[in-house]
Amino acid sequence: MKKWLASIITLVLALSCFTFALADHDDDDRRSKKFKLGVEVLLNEQKDLIKGKKVGLITNPTGVDQEMNSIVDLLHDDPEVELTALYGPEHGVRGSAQAGQYVEYYVDEKTGLPVYSLYGKTRKPTPEMLEDVEVLLFDIQDVGTRFYTYIYTMALAMEAAKENNIPIIVLDRPNPLGGTKVEGPVLEPKYASFIGQYAIPIRHGMTVGELAKLFNKEFGIGAALTVVEMKGWKRNMYYDDTPLQWVLPSPNMPTLDTALVYPGGALIEGTNLSEGRGTTKPFELLGAPFINSDDLAEKLNSLKLPGVKFRAASFIPTFSKHSGVLSHGVQYHITDRDAFKPVETGLHVVKTIHDMYPDKFQFRAEGSNGISFFDNLTGNRWIRDGINQGKSVEELTEQWQDGLDEFKKTRKKYLLY
Repeated sequence: MKKWLASIITLVLALSCFTFALADHDDDDRRSKKFKLGVEVLLNEQKDLIKGKKVGLITNPTGVDQEMNSIVDLLHDDPEVELTALYGPEHGVRGSAQAGQYVEYYVDEKTGLPVYSLYGKTRKPTPEMLEDVEVLLFDIQDVGTRFYTYIYTMALAMEAAKENNIPIIVLDRPNPLGGTKVEGPVLEPKYASFIGQYAIPIRHGMTVGELAKLFNKEFGIGAALTVVEMKGWKRNMYYDDTPLQWVLPSPNMPTLDTALVYPGGALIEGTNLSEGRGTTKPFELLGAPFINSDDLAEKLNSLKLPGVKFRAASFIPTFSKHSGVLSHGVQYHITDRDAFKPVETGLHVVKTIHDMYPDKFQFRAEGSNGISFFDNLTGNRWIRDGINQGKSVEELTEQWQDGLDEFKKTRKKYLLY
């Protein structure tokens, strides 16, 4: 009797698990069918925008649909579309170049199409590059942070489109960090560079399509711009709330966790500390040979920063700063990403190490213009000065609040979702 009852219970539990698994699978299917990327909306519903036209495409490995098909191949194989040229941002169309590496002109092996570099001798498509183009397409995944260069590749392409009387279409993709939170100082024009061209905050909370509209209007580009919107994306969605798979936007952006930390973790690039390049956890790991890992982790955890814990860690970068040298520091562990404030946290990390190691910590040297790379990242000089003068992070965040509030008002006009 007991064996019979046990068998019945086992069968019921197995059927329940199977039912739940089917339900989860059905939910995933419904979510996938409801959610559409800009590229999918273009090809399935708005192909008239490119049908029968000579198309130039700015993309990289992230330019895929939900089935992981490359937009390069989708357009090249479509008899109704004439794909004539490819343009690669930093890291190239196929993503094979490291950060800052110049990518030469070449011919794409798979399609035979010319590939022009937008991260070399020129960052803006030249008239010669656009000779055989009637419409420009932009389809690249951004990571939601001001100093990620793809959004400026997009802006420069918009300028080139305007100058050459060519319409440009931006195919929208999610902001991996969601679209509700905005954080950090707004860039001051004096500190504009290719890692921060326009007056937006570090964490802008916008999609590439929304940024394109803002850049076009607020900063006077004036291109004939069309944004093909997504379907099914909501502002409170992180990347893993969508049915999409993570495709590395660049070699040092391996996971969503990297992107979540990046708005503050990348500030380490403006110092003599390793930001974890050359490890499997770039921007999540940070350190230097002169740091005591346990002391730093204890100090940072004592600040009780929201949504994050720090673990003492040692590592040897295989390239970039402190390459081949044992470095000591910490690893970020996000415990609550809704509470986590990446920019504020990053400043706490920089200030804490600055204060703990005043004789060894350094900001990167100023150029002849008096601007440090750290200033380009923050978009101002006063944060670096404030840290050197002993100001608290709370004082610094208060100082950027008025500019941030003003940006939020402007931003509202361009939100699509």
